[in-house]
Amino acid sequence: MNAVERYSAVIGRILIAVIFLVSGFRKAVDWEGTAGYMEAMGMVAVPLFLILAMIVELAGGLSLLSGFKVSWGALALFLFLIPVTLIFHGWWRFPEDEQEIEMIMFLKNLAIMGGLLFIFARSTASRGKL
Repeated sequence: MNAVERYSAVIGRILIAVIFLVSGFRKAVDWEGTAGYMEAMGMVAVPLFLILAMIVELAGGLSLLSGFKVSWGALALFLFLIPVTLIFHGWWRFPEDEQEIEMIMFLKNLAIMGGLLFIFARSTASRGKL
């Protein structure tokens, strides 16, 4: 792997990690607000799912950031985003005036999932040496 590929891969991982690290940190500092939002979206067992979400986001984000166990971190974040995207950004369930922003959030998550799959594939192929 040449220098451009190597540094591009590292920078790409860092850029994707930021969204998960910020989100996980914000859940920790605004527990009540996040729990309220989850309840409003119909979630059950909110304390359990909130702590699990924080753990996955922070651990997965740190994995991408540090380069440690990148394939596991990318895969965990990819799998995490499947229910998150469907539960919180299923734009078709929202009132018409909210559908456009929720569709954008839905598509943003799909794009992040694509990036995570790419990281997973690359890190698996190179045995996590990105």
